Amino acid sequence: MDNELATEQEAEESHRQDSVSLLTFILLLTLTILTIWLFKHRRVRFLHETGLAMIYGLIVGVILRYGTPSTSGHDKPFSCSQEDRPFTTLLVNVSGKFFEYTLKGEISPGKIHNVEQNDMLRKVTFDPEVFFNILLPPIIFHAGYSLKKRHFFRNLGSILAYAFLGTAVSCFIIGNLMYGVVKLMKLVGQLSGKFYYTDCLLFGAIISATDPVTVLAIFNELHADVDLYALLFGESVLNDAVAIVLSSSIVAYQPTGENTHAFDAAAFFKSVGVFLGIFSGSFMMGAVTGVVTFTKLHCFPLLETALFFLMSWSTFLLAEACGFTGVVAVLFCGITQAHYTYNNLSVESRSRTKQLFEVLHFLAENFIFSYMGLALFTFQKHIFSPVFIIGAFVAIFLGRAAHIYPLSFLLNLGRRHKISWNFQHMMMFSGLRGAMAFALAIRDTATYSHQMMFSTTLLIVFFTVWIVGGGTTPMLSWLNIRSVCNCMLGKTPFSGGNLRSPTELDGPDSERRNRTKQESAWLFRLWYSFDHNYLKPILTHSGPPLTTTLPSWCGLIARCLTSPQVYDNQEQLREEDSDFILNDGDLTVTYGDTTITANGSSGPHTATTSLDGRRTKSSSEEALERDLGAADHEVTSRGTRLVFPLEDNA
Repeated sequence: MDNELATEQEAEESHRQDSVSLLTFILLLTLTILTIWLFKHRRVRFLHETGLAMIYGLIVGVILRYGTPSTSGHDKPFSCSQEDRPFTTLLVNVSGKFFEYTLKGEISPGKIHNVEQNDMLRKVTFDPEVFFNILLPPIIFHAGYSLKKRHFFRNLGSILAYAFLGTAVSCFIIGNLMYGVVKLMKLVGQLSGKFYYTDCLLFGAIISATDPVTVLAIFNELHADVDLYALLFGESVLNDAVAIVLSSSIVAYQPTGENTHAFDAAAFFKSVGVFLGIFSGSFMMGAVTGVVTFTKLHCFPLLETALFFLMSWSTFLLAEACGFTGVVAVLFCGITQAHYTYNNLSVESRSRTKQLFEVLHFLAENFIFSYMGLALFTFQKHIFSPVFIIGAFVAIFLGRAAHIYPLSFLLNLGRRHKISWNFQHMMMFSGLRGAMAFALAIRDTATYSHQMMFSTTLLIVFFTVWIVGGGTTPMLSWLNIRSVCNCMLGKTPFSGGNLRSPTELDGPDSERRNRTKQESAWLFRLWYSFDHNYLKPILTHSGPPLTTTLPSWCGLIARCLTSPQVYDNQEQLREEDSDFILNDGDLTVTYGDTTITANGSSGPHTATTSLDGRRTKSSSEEALERDLGAADHEVTSRGTRLVFPLEDNA
């Protein structure tokens, strides 16, 4: 009877500690939100919300580590010398009663008597799968669902080069440099465990995942250059997907023979095949899932939003269950759903889905950064090596430099609008590490090398978010990268950067209205024609009817595949970017009763004036600009319309 009562009390105490641990994180997020509001009210930009979350996590971690007493007794070790591997689950017979125990991890012999006995610290240490299956999907999906297609596709070739080739270059440079650091540590006696070449490459893949969330937030607030924003955002979105697939390929590297960590050509090409197979399979699964999310629940927006949410999240879990990568799948699912499914949703569901995933993204991201601060003190297997940490910072700097500058030089050979040196320096500076690097590092901390990589990754994230992220605004000023806010305050003449005076808009650029179409990557222009004429009418309620694009002998098939609403919608449904960033083709000039836009059209006033009215667009050109978000905009900044007074002699 006494034993049963003690068991019930332990269960009640465990439940109470679970509630306290979850309440701790909720209070952290609440405090972060209130501080963010204060910072926005005071226009403080030196510290981003993620940096705040990390600071609060550190404070709570110190309190939990050193301010709470031990609550459990010492564990008694048992010897199982006949077994050569640990058991995941262990059944123990105690006086005829069987108890189940699960594996927590390996403990080094020197720390067998220093095992942390604080149950609260154990409660706030989450299973790594929580990050991958619950917290990462909304972050990655939101990146794809809110993608600014207009600027993304205009720089698609450069973004793909930075994300794929650049990440691979960075991974191998960091991996090889760190292998030299490991050899040095072994030479000076600073290495007390096994650290193989494949571990160094894995660290290179993990730490190559960039997350410039702080920089992008400041860019968005200051309305910095759209091409620079698109390059950084596009690289970070695809870079996460490439990094996780690359790490999976390195883990799959298994040479034949006695030395399983030596170089083997067959194993290398097998890993390359694994990379291509996982990435392409995940891409196809995400795209197909996004396409088949075809809801017809317009009369029930709540059910429609719920179905959309579940289909999006299930894409991640389906890919993981099939052996692919959920990060890649959910990213391209978000991009596909923003392009197709979004047009089929009701007006209420469009607003709800954008707001839902924006809130989930915000909470999940700040939760992860709060946990980072907490993990610095609550994680019980930290291995900090000064030599390895310093070497990692040097390797990251050199890897980023080898990633940005040579690729920018090669890309500028074929770009109409070159990537300037100032932009390259800013991209070099903006290589922050964040949630993805942390999630990849914490996923496996079972060995000595992985524990050292996790501890080092944590410090790198802290440094880049606080120091590099906090220096974004001064760096923009030092590099003379102009922004709309500076222009509006009179700090920068309109003749430079992204903005130009209205008189400069009229001149040799007679094709200004087609700038977006011409500057979009040729691959996208080729794809767009097929997508606009054939896929959009089938998968959405927009686009020209297939009866007008297919040959006449396909009339029956065209009528069956075309959505009936297409015939009713004479105008295309427009897909808006969630956050508008100013471009020089979007300036609105108001003079008298006439509103003139820099892309050559006038507003609905009494007079009609165009800065460039010598050419009439075809319907396909208009559709392309409309889908890319290049239609007329009235620019607003903090509720005030941007108006340029014209000279009397203009």
